[in-house]
Amino acid sequence: MDPATRKEVARKGGIAVSKNRQHMADIGRKGGQSISQNREHMAKIGRKGGAASRGHKA
Repeated sequence: MDPATRKEVARKGGIAVSKNRQHMADIGRKGGQSISQNREHMAKIGRKGGAASRGHKA
């Protein structure tokens, strides 16, 4: 399959999947659960957000 055809097929698949709101919500929930298990990463995000809300650069 040439690159242009492959790109078009992928685009159509992405559009079809994104129309299913429940499926997209499930994907987001699964990703959120996965990333939130990394406590160090979540703490870093929290510090960066806190600094930004106080007008500091993180």
